[in-house]
Amino acid sequence: MTLVDIVDLSSDDEPEEVVVKAVKLEADLVGRALQLKNCSKVELVKHQMLKTKSSIQGNEENGSVKSLKADHNITNQGQSSANDTSTLSRSQAPICRQFWKAGNYNDGLGSKVTPQNGKNYLQVHPMFLHSNATSHKWAFGAIAELLDNAIDEIQNGATFVVVDEISNPRDGNPALLIQDDGGGMDPIAMRGCLSFGFSEKSKSSIGRYGNGFKTSTMRLGADVIVFSRHLDKRVLTQSIGLLSYTFLRKENYDRIVVPMVHYEFNTSTGTLDFLHGKEHFMSNLLMLLQWSPFATEAELLKQFDDIGPQGTKVIVYNLWANDDGIVELDFNTDPRDIIISGDTRKIQTIPAWKLINEQHIGNRYHYSLRVYLSILYLRIPASFRIILRGEVVEHHNIADDLKFPQFILYKPQNAGTVEGQIITTIGFLKDAPNVNIHGFNVYHKNRLILPFWPVVSYADSRGRGVVGVLETNFIEPTHNKQDFEKTSLFQKLESRLKEMTWEYWDFHCGLIGYLVKKKHPTQNIPPLLSSKATSNHKSSGVGTAKESQIRSGLSLPNSKSRHEQGLQLKRKDNFEEIQNLKRQAVGVNNLSTNGQSKNQEKAIVLQENETLRANCLKYSKEEEELHVKVTQLKSEIEKVDNEYARLLAELQEIEKVKPEKGV
Repeated sequence: MTLVDIVDLSSDDEPEEVVVKAVKLEADLVGRALQLKNCSKVELVKHQMLKTKSSIQGNEENGSVKSLKADHNITNQGQSSANDTSTLSRSQAPICRQFWKAGNYNDGLGSKVTPQNGKNYLQVHPMFLHSNATSHKWAFGAIAELLDNAIDEIQNGATFVVVDEISNPRDGNPALLIQDDGGGMDPIAMRGCLSFGFSEKSKSSIGRYGNGFKTSTMRLGADVIVFSRHLDKRVLTQSIGLLSYTFLRKENYDRIVVPMVHYEFNTSTGTLDFLHGKEHFMSNLLMLLQWSPFATEAELLKQFDDIGPQGTKVIVYNLWANDDGIVELDFNTDPRDIIISGDTRKIQTIPAWKLINEQHIGNRYHYSLRVYLSILYLRIPASFRIILRGEVVEHHNIADDLKFPQFILYKPQNAGTVEGQIITTIGFLKDAPNVNIHGFNVYHKNRLILPFWPVVSYADSRGRGVVGVLETNFIEPTHNKQDFEKTSLFQKLESRLKEMTWEYWDFHCGLIGYLVKKKHPTQNIPPLLSSKATSNHKSSGVGTAKESQIRSGLSLPNSKSRHEQGLQLKRKDNFEEIQNLKRQAVGVNNLSTNGQSKNQEKAIVLQENETLRANCLKYSKEEEELHVKVTQLKSEIEKVDNEYARLLAELQEIEKVKPEKGV
């Protein structure tokens, strides 16, 4: 690859040596887009050589310059490249603005592969950008991927991440801004960020696959431009990269090309030097100014003004629309929030409970970014803030929403080896049973993967309102971080959470007004009673069978079933035997009911005891505070009394002094 500044994701060529030359940022060099159009023919040829249909050999370059330049029709920079309806000589119609339809290639370009001088390497078609992004079914999941990068930068000093709407300078359409003050990226890191599979993050980081930035940005919009400033060993660099699906489609590339420019601050001259040579720099800059939201180099560099000493700014523009043709991210409904258009969910419940269900966090996170970001991370350092549309997102711990909580230890095992231990917090939502929301919130390395995951069927209300919170670092999430890999450990976890839900419900459902279901009779028959029932009916040959049926809550077999089983009993003896067994069953059921009632009463008493204990502590604290106030007031009163006594004494002394005669 001859242009080292252009990241050709299908190339395995080694980059050339870095050449540093000074750039004058005045308009007479590269400050105006008009002058960039007048670049030398050689630069335009090198730009065109990256395209599929050029395929020009070195000895044919001079003869092809005129035709290539005539064929290169630059889009009017005063208009949006995504919305430009002018027909380029080699471009197709404007790409569809609906995400789930934008990957349709009706002209069969995806099946054409151009030979690359006999070199053996993988060629990645631009259509892969869209295909890769379809792993994100949910737009908020894509935004979360970008926030993960900022969270990972906390170790490099990041203190905030901003999520906001900005206006595209070219067409005025909304664009998504995500900016942090982390360590930023140097030119090498920028190249890795815009390539596939490169990741230098540690095992403790949320990101690890080297694919999240591409999938998330391409899921949110057709194009993204990245600005990053990095300071390392007193060397300050500024990098700009463009990943544009619009650019690749309209220019008919059959491989992914990413233009980038890099600057380095020269401390001796106080100016910015560009890297990788003037011709290469200007060729990349030409593409950036043609396809990005910014028409001049000065506008590009101005984006670094609010980044600070270090940091990264990501701007996703030409945002995708939903199936109704409406921009998927709604910035207008709530000026403090970003809403997914048309995803407000209606809850089917009784009218009295409808509002509380619709406003609950378990429902609103589907369409409200502010609500989703409030629960996205299990823990957030006090020094870090998530700022959405100018306001800090208040962190919300779902475990604080639970009443009657319990903490259950689980040690997952694989092939006899303990993989770790997790503590699950489980309880009823505070609004239960009025809310029809339930499930487990499963985190991985502090990041929410499965919100309100329903592990059981709630059709019969069993498990209604039961919610849990846990962090599972022993299983791996899928690439989009919206699910887990379906390994044996995951299946064991799912089974354990099902059991946990049933157990908690069966023991505690009475606390929220549900009738406690009777336990299986076999679990409550005392051993003595069981043995007595067996001995009483052993001689008849049917005692054991009938005892089993009564324990199971089944009715005794009728005469037909007894005949089928070969049981010949006299009607009178059978009647007496049935009555005896019924009396025993009633006794067992009474024991079971009494035991369950006592357990329920015990749980209620314990809960009331905890509440009273908490109130006592609260009142004791208030009493101590009142004692302190009383002491302070007494001290102040004493000071006032002393001052009063002093003033009174002075007054008395003044009264003793008589005026001299003749005065």
